Parts: sequence; structure tokens; C-alpha cells
Amino acid sequence: MLVLSRKKDESIVINNDITIVVVEIRGDKVRLGVEAPKEVPVHRREVFDAIARGDDALPDADSSSPALSSPVIGVADSSAATAGPLDDLRSEPLS
Repeated sequence: MLVLSRKKDESIVINNDITIVVVEIRGDKVRLGVEAPKEVPVHRREVFDAIARGDDALPDADSSSPALSSPVIGVADSSAATAGPLDDLRSEPLS
């Protein structure tokens, strides 16, 4: 496992086409933005595990953990984080 330190607004790039950006750090929570091609699925681990198990009842989401399945993910404002419980969060690319 590669372990990196990043500050707010800093990012990492994976395979030239996936970018992870530190959007916000609040206490012990870090909000990340993910930019990825449309064909690359992006999920929170608990959603990914539920999909892999074939569960019909996916885990509940809370407002601090939006789902990440959109090809371009970013949190434009705090109201976007409560938009949908799982894979409905979509917003503009991070700049």
C-alpha cells in the first residue's frame, strides 16, 4: 500500500486519468473528490462490498459520506452531500 500525505486542495493522479482531490478536512473526516472516466466505477467500500455480495439492501449513507459512482465526482457545496443515499450524487468536475 502506498501512503501519501496531502493537504486541502492537493491531489493525486492514478493511471493518468483518475484524480483524487482533498476537498475538505474537518476534524477527523476528510472529503475527497474523484474525477474518473465514465467507464470506471467508483464506490465507497461498503457499497462496493454490498454490490459484490449481491445485496439488495445497500448500506445507508450519511451526509458526510456521499456515494462515489459517477464518472466525475466533486462536492460543489454541502447540500450536494445529502442529494442521494447511494449512487445518485453527481456534480461538476473539481477545478
